[in-house]
Amino acid sequence: MTELSIPTAAGVFDALVAGPPDGRPVLLLHGFPQTGLVWRRQIAALAAHGCRVVAPDQRGYSPRVRPQRPDDYRVNHLVDDVIAITGQLGWAAFDLVGHDWGGAVAWWTAHAHPGRVRTLTVVSTPHPGALAATLRTDQDQRARSRYMIDWRETPATEERMLAHDAQELRAFYAGKVPRDSAEAYVRHLSRPGALTAALNWYRAGRPDGPIGVVDVPTLYVWSTQDSAFGPAAARDTRQWVDGPYRFEILQGVSHWVPEEAPETLSGLLLEHLRTHDEFATAAHTPLDDPPKR
Repeated sequence: MTELSIPTAAGVFDALVAGPPDGRPVLLLHGFPQTGLVWRRQIAALAAHGCRVVAPDQRGYSPRVRPQRPDDYRVNHLVDDVIAITGQLGWAAFDLVGHDWGGAVAWWTAHAHPGRVRTLTVVSTPHPGALAATLRTDQDQRARSRYMIDWRETPATEERMLAHDAQELRAFYAGKVPRDSAEAYVRHLSRPGALTAALNWYRAGRPDGPIGVVDVPTLYVWSTQDSAFGPAAARDTRQWVDGPYRFEILQGVSHWVPEEAPETLSGLLLEHLRTHDEFATAAHTPLDDPPKR
């Protein structure tokens, strides 16, 4: 795994990269409050099976793509970043993976650019349409999502999260994230302007328009101990996918799936890519058999 700088019109994105340059291209999108490092175990697994894997620090997390206005973090800009990054990498089509906010961006990208997204894998985050509908009808999901409203307060939120050696920020990881990764996230978000930029994702306001169904092959992974997303929206996500769909439930796993259950997630991801290998071009290295779970 090496570091990569990806220049775009919006700025230069920092990224982690691994795998053969001519391998099957896979883009991994992180969420809050993490960075591309969240995918290190999946990066290793995918690269070992011949994929070219890139995990960027997204808008606001990359210091050279850190606009100050919340409006600059609207979903359309985040999707444009994905297209700009993959265009700079020379990827006409790619497999897209996202967790948490990265999952939301992945859903929107697959909807807006189905011709570019070969397969979609989303971890934790239900389809935005399913989540919106559930917020109107399900008290449990409204309670789970209350933090999204609370975090729009500024600068009180940043001050509270970083107070007492970032005690509140550290608590998010709740022993489910490896200590070295948690410390790396805290250091990253404690730098001037970084946490405000990350919270601007919540402050950017509603999307510019509605999202419809997704018709690319989709794997959705949800865990029963996820504090942010409940079972109602997870189940309803099926109604928002017209293409081949697989729904996997991880029992007893929290929101931090990529780091709490890395081998299980890597296995599911490899199986998904192998199942839809016909969507890969002949120039890409075929996947080996994925490891047994």
